[in-house]
Amino acid sequence: MAYDKFNILTSSAVPLPIENVDTDQIIPARFLKATKREGFGDNLFRDWRYNGDDTPKADFVLNDSTYSGKILVGGKNFGSGSSREHAAWAVYDYGFRAVVSSFFADIFKGNCLNIGVLPVQVSPEFADTIFKAIEADPKTELEINLPNQTITLLATGQQESFAINGYKKNNMVNGFDDIDYLQNIKEDIVTFADKLPY
Repeated sequence: MAYDKFNILTSSAVPLPIENVDTDQIIPARFLKATKREGFGDNLFRDWRYNGDDTPKADFVLNDSTYSGKILVGGKNFGSGSSREHAAWAVYDYGFRAVVSSFFADIFKGNCLNIGVLPVQVSPEFADTIFKAIEADPKTELEINLPNQTITLLATGQQESFAINGYKKNNMVNGFDDIDYLQNIKEDIVTFADKLPY
């Protein structure tokens, strides 16, 4: 399933300065029955966003119109817990195209890369700088440049580099998942197979 190509993203950001956000908080287990990627955004952080009677909790950041954007800035150890790929689906389906944190759980990070959400790992100091900038001005913008592997706080020019696997980077720039990548090199695979002696 192809997804949006990722090149340079410039956007305001939604701050969630909570550490150890696990995948059951991102998408509670009771919403894992669906097998298609659509519709999970409605239940992103469901138990934090809504009361028991389904009314929005006014003090949760996703319900606060002060904050908006395609970038979610999370606390340290974002995406820990179970390996459910639905957590990444929920983040993408809600409309986020990047998550910034000082540390990601490995499986969540991989799941994000597989479906078009860019996990940008920064130093704890830079993460703190971003949180403070958003607190001072909720409209402050970040630029995430995937080709250059940099994230920049546009108001001040402060910048850090981030790491990403070369194969996953190529896929995100082209909007490919793993199947799309194989389909794209189908002719090369067939040519190689035809040369095999068996």
